[in-house]
Amino acid sequence: MLKNPIQLRLEKLEPWQHLTFMVSLCERMYPNYVFFCAETEFADSHKYRVILDSIWEILTVKNAKINFENQLEKLEDMVPSEDDFDIYAVSPAIDACVALADLLHAMLDRDLMMETVIKLSALSVETVANLEYAQTGIEITNDNQKENEAVCAEWDTQWAIFRALKEAETRDIELIKDLRAELRDEPVSNIGIEL
Repeated sequence: MLKNPIQLRLEKLEPWQHLTFMVSLCERMYPNYVFFCAETEFADSHKYRVILDSIWEILTVKNAKINFENQLEKLEDMVPSEDDFDIYAVSPAIDACVALADLLHAMLDRDLMMETVIKLSALSVETVANLEYAQTGIEITNDNQKENEAVCAEWDTQWAIFRALKEAETRDIELIKDLRAELRDEPVSNIGIEL
């Protein structure tokens, strides 16, 4: 797992901040899933969008109710298998699904929240590192990650999301909405896929 000081800082956040951080990372992985589905006609990527929106809703709409088990079941059918596809795009698409599934599990079992936020932070960076490896043949490690522009850019984005959240004293609905709007208005994924 690629390490960064952000992982220690994330632990100190409140549960609503953890959720917002994780759904932000899923939002950034969403274009990877859309791209894969468009290339392969594997599934309707809009279903991912619907689950994502339901999580944003929980964070921003008072008394919003969502059946997370139900959402997890829907997601199961949306996960591609690497054995079935001969294109690289399947890998980032799987990562996007794993991230969303982990987030839903954390919402079902709040005890998982802390480890899941760190897991998702690492997963998003690993999606980037894996693409870099596929393109260059150079494996990204904790020792050489600072030399890789794409990996550094991903950490920078995570820090930017973290800083915005850290400044909030209490659950800030406007901040959450602004974050969502920012990620949606310029939908560029962690590996640079634009919608």
